[in-house]
Amino acid sequence: MSRHHILSRVDWSGLAVLGMLTFAAQPAFAGECPADKMKPNAHQMVDYKPVGVTDVTLGAIDLGKQPAHIEGRELRFRKLTIEPGGIVPWHSHDDRPALIFVQQGEIVEYASNCVDPIVHKAGDIRPEVSGTSHWWKNPGKETVILYVGDVRRDPNDHHM
Repeated sequence: MSRHHILSRVDWSGLAVLGMLTFAAQPAFAGECPADKMKPNAHQMVDYKPVGVTDVTLGAIDLGKQPAHIEGRELRFRKLTIEPGGIVPWHSHDDRPALIFVQQGEIVEYASNCVDPIVHKAGDIRPEVSGTSHWWKNPGKETVILYVGDVRRDPNDHHM
């Protein structure tokens, strides 16, 4: 084996270890509640109505008709546009897992299980799973655009 080949292996393995250590030392991902701020029932349900929010379903798939045969479930993909001052009202993800991608702007989430508000910025992805209840507000001056993929049971469930 040539000297160059051996050094390349050592350099790459060293970089890989350094990368893993750097990743492990990082705080919570952007847009997540820090572990020391997680607390059950940190925020109670609020009865805000939707304000300045447009929710457009871009597509949906009946999962019962797919090879996975998940009867009574729909995979849905939506675009939410939240104007400055806009509010996405309180809702739960106990029966509706979702992934949210912040395409534009900055928005604040008030989650039932986090003491502090959670700021989401363009490029963030937020998983919403069982145990997540929350509401969102756009306190900024820029319109926020979210893309949401969720799995819902009831096609008449129009919760955001």
